[in-house]
Amino acid sequence: MTESRTLVLIPARMAATRLPGKPLLDIAGLPMIVHVLRRAEAAGIGRVAVATDTPDIAVAVMAHGGRAVMTRADHPSGSDRIFEALGKLDPDGEADIIVNLQGDFPTIHPDNIRSVLAPLDDPAVDIATLAAEIHTEEEATNPNVVKAVGSPIGAGRLRALYFTRATAPWGDGPRYHHIGLYAYRRAALERFVALPPSPLEKQEKLEQLRALEAGMRIDIGIVDTVPRGVDTPADLETARQILAKG
Repeated sequence: MTESRTLVLIPARMAATRLPGKPLLDIAGLPMIVHVLRRAEAAGIGRVAVATDTPDIAVAVMAHGGRAVMTRADHPSGSDRIFEALGKLDPDGEADIIVNLQGDFPTIHPDNIRSVLAPLDDPAVDIATLAAEIHTEEEATNPNVVKAVGSPIGAGRLRALYFTRATAPWGDGPRYHHIGLYAYRRAALERFVALPPSPLEKQEKLEQLRALEAGMRIDIGIVDTVPRGVDTPADLETARQILAKG
């Protein structure tokens, strides 16, 4: 996969209820969104841009040498936001792989970002994502931890059957913590954003179920660790401690 074919887009908005102004919060001297930008650039898989509806975020990104794309404020999801950004950044359709990287993963490792591309080596796969094995009961039972349920199709690879906030699958055996990082084929992203929200998506409040309910194929790469998302003041403090150490 050449760099010219891959575009990494980071959706970012200010309207987080639990941590207002989250993308611009300072972590070790830089706004959080800039840390994510740097991680994406370090992955070295293609062009990187932040898709936002907030001028202050765009200014911060550009002040640190990044690229920002202004998008509408009324998008229901990050996928819709990156699709608008894709049309502005790449109107000629040169990029055929689009990576959707959440803007609240300031400690994600560049290797994880690179890892999400591997399942797309199989032309039958529409969307690729990541998961890591769960090792604690608290993680297994926490509804804020999304579980990826899939059928093993090779070393470190699952074909996704379902995603849920419930503790699943039942019984002995591994469970997997889904990581909200996606790589779409361009045609798959175009199809996905054109679909209406699906029944299970609305019930579980998990956007990726829309793709599964529409018969799209999602494969999951298994990685060793889950990057820490920043959703609460405690998460922010943890990220600050991690990144203060360099």
